[in-house]
Amino acid sequence: MTESIKQMMQTLGQQAKDASRALARAATKDKNAALKAIGEALEASRDTILKANQQDMQNGREKDLDSALMDRLELTSDRFDGMLAGLSDVQSLTDPIGEITDMAYRPSGIQLGKMRVPLGVVGMIYESRPNVTLEAASLAIKSGNAIILRGGSEAFHSNQAIAKCIQSALESSGLPKAAVQVIDTTDRAAVGELITMTEFVDVIVPRGGKGLIARISEDARVPVIKHLDGNCHTYVDDKADFDKSIPIVVNAKTHRYGTCNTMETLLVHEAIAKEFLPLAADAIMKADSNMELRGCEQTQAILGDKVTAADESDWETEYLAPILAIKVVSDMEAAIDHINQYGSQHTDVILTEDYTRAHAFLAQVDSASVMINASSRFADGFEYGLGAEIGISTDKIHARGPVGLHGLTSQKWIVFGNGETRA
Repeated sequence: MTESIKQMMQTLGQQAKDASRALARAATKDKNAALKAIGEALEASRDTILKANQQDMQNGREKDLDSALMDRLELTSDRFDGMLAGLSDVQSLTDPIGEITDMAYRPSGIQLGKMRVPLGVVGMIYESRPNVTLEAASLAIKSGNAIILRGGSEAFHSNQAIAKCIQSALESSGLPKAAVQVIDTTDRAAVGELITMTEFVDVIVPRGGKGLIARISEDARVPVIKHLDGNCHTYVDDKADFDKSIPIVVNAKTHRYGTCNTMETLLVHEAIAKEFLPLAADAIMKADSNMELRGCEQTQAILGDKVTAADESDWETEYLAPILAIKVVSDMEAAIDHINQYGSQHTDVILTEDYTRAHAFLAQVDSASVMINASSRFADGFEYGLGAEIGISTDKIHARGPVGLHGLTSQKWIVFGNGETRA
């Protein structure tokens, strides 16, 4: 690591630490005013930001980036509108900071409770999606945290254009512009420094491919909120409603390919497989004629030349592409066993009209989001009413699932006394 990169990161860290103290005591109205100003600055710079994104897209084409990465990178006018809508939603959310809960008197006479507080400084490393720059910044500001962002080199120009608007709006609103800092180098040494700066950074959130997240998790000295991949399943029970289930299956797979909540494996009860699979395969192929279906032996016997043979690796792969693995299972218990063995504990779905089975599935599938009769594509901070998300966690400590405002906070014990002393 060059000394200049180390010094730069130390400076960013100290600035973020100082800014976090200012944010922790900022009033809700001041944070909301800053978020409103950010939205206005982004709208005023819409053409500049979209132009910067087109430069990133052109660079991506020249580097022959894969289609899933390019899809995540592209910032269309509609996606820009979505960014602004998410920002507005965060602004309207209840500020969790300072919330006091669980107040109770102890036999000693003291009154004990918990107060919600910011984590402090968040470091985030992410790939492709420039909208993440705004989502992460808005959630950090509203939850009273400073944040240091390191986007992927493929989105460098987009991220810098968005960051310029954010910092300008923060400064004009009276909050420290160092509350949101986007690292302006693509040198990987900066990442190595960020994830080990325990004196400045309180938590790291990696968001991107499995390789990136595995590397961060292995090398970080700062606590990490993460999910490695999104190998999501949909199980179609023999008590499923076909008219309801087929559109869900199509949406879960074909709505977008480059997202972690896209269905990668379809599990179908053997009692309905001969009837359901041809209908589902036709509907999926109608939605995308380029879809590649890979199936177990029973699936191949039913679908014939519409499907190729699946092997063991297909059950554990997050494709992020128009490829779907299909397996016929004997019953719900077999489906649950498959999910718990091969899944990534991200999002898994059961399609059934049987209430008892649905609730058994909820209880037995060990994933961050478990759904009944809905597309896995709903596993998203915006759809969950969080306004936006800084990422999705499949960890079991602190935050799990889409990480919004509350996921960027902690609680501290508070005590109210009136002269009590311990006997």
